[in-house]
Amino acid sequence: MAWYDVISTPVGDVFVGGSARGVHRIEFVRDHRNGAPGHYDVAHWTARVEGDAGQPAAHDAEAARGAIEELREYFAGARDVFTFALTPVGSDWQRAVWRELETIPYGTTTTYGAIARKLGRPNASRAVGASVGRNPIAIVVPCHRVVGGDGTLTGYAGGLDRKRWLLDHEWSTAARGGARASAVLVAAG
Repeated sequence: MAWYDVISTPVGDVFVGGSARGVHRIEFVRDHRNGAPGHYDVAHWTARVEGDAGQPAAHDAEAARGAIEELREYFAGARDVFTFALTPVGSDWQRAVWRELETIPYGTTTTYGAIARKLGRPNASRAVGASVGRNPIAIVVPCHRVVGGDGTLTGYAGGLDRKRWLLDHEWSTAARGGARASAVLVAAG
């Protein structure tokens, strides 16, 4: 059975969902009912995890514990990369872009054009941008580290305020040093 949990963070609640294969989704929860934090309908995110995993999903804090603990460490400034398996579902091109995102060092940024050039498609900046925008694993697959060609902050599915916060958090954490581990991207369909 697939699983999910929700973590409260300094930038809002975050949905974490996966299965025995690994984490499929880490997404900012934006659909609050009555504007009350912590009160939302998780059906949208649960359905997405069920689609990714190909099986029903249920709230399971124990199954999500490892990923949740590492996210808490990240927000506390004690972790700058992650150790849990990632299984994002997307096209071959999307997964290639997402793998490239994982190579962006903590506390640094790159551009859509630079990623396109690294992937051997120098004219594919917009295609890179579209794939970055569809990244289902926020924070861990660090799409927030991608900026416009002139260095300005550009679109972020979680909102530009969150993008700015994440970058500022990483820059300040990197300036004082942080723990290291490694993420594992598992090939998924």
